[in-house]
Amino acid sequence: MAATRAHALTVAEVRLTPVLVADPPLLNTQGVHQPYTPRLIVEVVTVGGVTGVGETYGDTAYLDLARPLADALPGHLVTDLNALPALAARVCGDSPDATGPGAVDAAGLRGVRTADKLRRSVVSAVEVACLDAWGKTAGLPVHALLGGKVRDHVDYSAYLFYRWAAHPQGRGESDDWGAALDPDGVVAQARRLADTYGFGSFKLKGGVFPPDEEIAAVRALAAAFPGKPLRLDPNGAWTVATSLRVAAALGDTLEYLEDPASGTGAMAEVAAALRAGSATPLPLATNMCVTTFEEIPEAFTRGAVQVVLSDHHYWGGLRATRELAALCATFGVGLSMHSNTHLGISLAAMTHAAAVVPRLDHACDTHYPWQTEDVLTERLAFHGGALAVGDAPGLGVTLDRDRLAALHRRWCDDDGALRSRDDAAAMRRADPDWRVPAVPRW
Repeated sequence: MAATRAHALTVAEVRLTPVLVADPPLLNTQGVHQPYTPRLIVEVVTVGGVTGVGETYGDTAYLDLARPLADALPGHLVTDLNALPALAARVCGDSPDATGPGAVDAAGLRGVRTADKLRRSVVSAVEVACLDAWGKTAGLPVHALLGGKVRDHVDYSAYLFYRWAAHPQGRGESDDWGAALDPDGVVAQARRLADTYGFGSFKLKGGVFPPDEEIAAVRALAAAFPGKPLRLDPNGAWTVATSLRVAAALGDTLEYLEDPASGTGAMAEVAAALRAGSATPLPLATNMCVTTFEEIPEAFTRGAVQVVLSDHHYWGGLRATRELAALCATFGVGLSMHSNTHLGISLAAMTHAAAVVPRLDHACDTHYPWQTEDVLTERLAFHGGALAVGDAPGLGVTLDRDRLAALHRRWCDDDGALRSRDDAAAMRRADPDWRVPAVPRW
């Protein structure tokens, strides 16, 4: 009987489906989102006929690494998750797009871009798909396979962006959000997200306009939503001096300040100055200078960050996220979750991971309300700004094959220009002279 069950959990096939998903013209310090963003959907099919699903970045560098791993996985058990990193290291090789440990990914502000990290982002999707298949086979939710949930709901935050009304040159899909380029526009956006989804905390993507303009936007949010948690994230666009000036202006307003300066060294300087100047300094959060386990010792021992925004794609999966949570608790560092443009599979995976960590100190980020397209038969629904942690087997989501096929056709029809995210290239559609600004920008 045990042998039969093990056989049913053996991987028979792995399917990789790259897709292009509509994305609004959201602005950041490097440019503007492209009209379509690449994602990769991973399906792990077992000998027992069960299919598990995962999702990760779909840029060409990730797809090139995913293919040899998909070829090598048949014959392995979906339960043999500890072997995945070594298998990926053996068969995937190094991406030619990887750079040194100090280099920042210019495409999506995803922190360092090393060969190990690129592989982990691929492993994360395979791990999630294996957990989904395992859970469906065993009749257990993914959170049960991770040790069991400690909360029934996971809070999420409204993710606010400066944005244009439409993509340059009429590209992409239209929406009815309009532009948000000043405090009034940001507040109107926040009201709509709060009214529609019930969000009770708000994060503004900064680094787009001079700091005083973004300070004014945060103050407008504080006036419109008194007492609600607020965050500001300029993606490392400021000097240490500017970071401290903004922290002084918004110290009583922000829940935390995310990546005001670029790199652990600069963040440590900001944090040290804030500690010296206040008994209760404004916490600094990051999803840029701590995105791998190798970066933890320096950042934690120097006190550079007080909150880590985890991302199971970066860190290598849901079990790695749980390990990160334990390290954060050991060092007294807060934990929440970062988001990049993602679909419902990744949101479901985030929710299962968030459900099992004992300390989740802040509402998680999510881009999901901005994504009008998905590959699921039913979109995940926020109630009161939270997602319920379901008990259905696996992730509790169902793949819509017609939608998946349509988004894959879009990828196939693309000439390659959109198959790797490039916010600067998208910005050059509006401003041909645009180049990624030097860091620090202000």
